Formats: sequence, structure tokens, C-alpha cells
Amino acid sequence: MSFITLENLTKEYTRFNKEEGLKGSIKSLFKREYICKRAVCDFSLEITEGEFVGLIGPNGAGKTTLMKMLTGIISPTSGRISVLGYVPNELKNAYKKQFAIVMGQKSQLFQDLSAADTFLLLKEIYDIPEEEYRKNLNYLTELFSVKDYLNVQVRTLSLGERMKMELIAALLHDPKILFLDEPTIGLDAVAQKQIREFLKEVNRDRKTTILLTSHYMEDIKSLCKRCVVINHGQKIYDGALDVLLSQYQTHKKITVSFEEATEFLPGSEIQITEQNPFRLSFLAKRGDVNGILQQIMHSCTIEDISIEEEEIGNVIERIYQAQ
Repeated sequence: MSFITLENLTKEYTRFNKEEGLKGSIKSLFKREYICKRAVCDFSLEITEGEFVGLIGPNGAGKTTLMKMLTGIISPTSGRISVLGYVPNELKNAYKKQFAIVMGQKSQLFQDLSAADTFLLLKEIYDIPEEEYRKNLNYLTELFSVKDYLNVQVRTLSLGERMKMELIAALLHDPKILFLDEPTIGLDAVAQKQIREFLKEVNRDRKTTILLTSHYMEDIKSLCKRCVVINHGQKIYDGALDVLLSQYQTHKKITVSFEEATEFLPGSEIQITEQNPFRLSFLAKRGDVNGILQQIMHSCTIEDISIEEEEIGNVIERIYQAQ
């Protein structure tokens, strides 16, 4: 007489998975399945000197791939790329000295050294004259207020302080173009604001051309007058950010915390994203926001309320559907 127990089921499930995994591994030796995906397709882009352009799109849209092609990290399979008169994938040293790239999830700093040590190394790599190096370092460290951290081991710095050092390292050789791939990812609100102010000043004072990708709409709104929307590797919008938002950012995100348990729902049409007796989060059309807020204030005891812009992914999806 046999009994079905949780232990027996777990063992049987594990054995089955091992057998199926082994079969799959053996099959893949003789017949592999491939999926061909175009990361960037039929894409044209022209940026003039001194522009600050936002590149936005959902995860997997092709933003980072485009950045890598513009910097020569990967080569396009077709088409032509020209940056400052150079072909990026030819990897000429003369071109490498004209640009810098900062990727929010990758570091060019040596974790066991101080930032000052890395800066000295970069000085030699880029052949920066001593006078120019001192001038740039003083300007950038004062702008970011990080002089006290120059000789501190990088791994002991906070995330915000490390990102500031990353940007300083990228700008030491005074590049004409700065590529930024999600530079504020994971940073708190204060650090994000500091970095945005820093980038504004660099773009304004040094006329540095900047191409920025970010999932934070505040980064794009506060820094870029022009934005390019990319999805599934294709460009679906290229123009003024104000026009884009006025056409497609049609909703606001409202989050309400109640002091007491309540089942209140506004009378207007809404899209609920979170709901429990003490908290309600939803999307509402811009034109309905004032009326909804009045309903909430008159009907419930409010602990906290916040109104935010709609998530960028929703806006891009709406643009893509319109296209």
C-alpha cells in the first residue's frame, strides 16, 4: 500500500525535471533552436552639436544596443553610422578621445583604489595635459562637491557618490559627446536631482552633446527638450518632448492612504493598480483629476495622497499602438 506525501511528490517532481533536462541537453547537441531578433531596425537619427536628447523606451526596446553601436562596442550588420566624422566600430583612438559613456550598471572605477588614483590613470590613457587635467578636475569636483571623497576607497563610497565619480571620470578629457545609459538608476531623490543639475550645467557651459536613456520620466522632462522613442528596435517618435507628453501622457497616477479602513471608489472611470482597505492607487484621466480629488477629500479621512506622472512604459505603449 503506497501513500502520496509531499515528500514523495517533491522527489518525483525533481526526478522528472532531471530526466527532462537531460533529454533537452542531449537534443540540443544535435539540433539547436535559434530565435533571430533584430535589436535595432530601420533606424535613422541625426543629432546636432550641443543638443541634449532623451532616448526612451521599454526594457528590450534597443536603447542600449543603439548606444553600443554609436560608441563602437558592437558593429551594425548593415547601414552606416557616422559620429563626428568617424565610423565608431573602426575603434580609432582619435574617436575614442572625442566621446565618453557612462552606464548605470557598469563601472569604470577600480573598486579597491581611490577615485583620485583612477583619475590619474585616465589622465595617462587620454594624454591629458597636466594643466588641463587640474583645471577639469577642480571644476568637476567643485561642481559635485566631492573633493573630500577623492582619496577614499571607491568601494566604501555610497551609490550616489560613486555615480558622481563615474561622471567626473567620463568628463575629465572634455569629450564632445557624452552617452548616458540610465545614470540615475538606483539613486535616491536627492542624488538624482544633484546629477540632473550637474548634467544641465555641463551641457550649458561646455556645450557637450548628451544622449540620455532613462526609465525615470523626471530625468527626461527636466533635461531634454527633444526625445526619441524606440520600441522593438524601431523609432516611433522623434521630436519635442512637450508635444509628445501633451498628446500621449493622458493620465495621472494617484495614490491615497486612508487613516481608517475604507472601500471608497471614485465615481469617475479609473484604472486601479493597487487596492486594499487602507490604500488605493489608480490611473485617472487628466481632466478628471480635480473632480476625483474633491470626492476623496469629502468622503474619506486621508493620511496621505500623492499625484504622479504616468509611468513612461504606459506612454510608450500608447504611442506604439497609435503608430
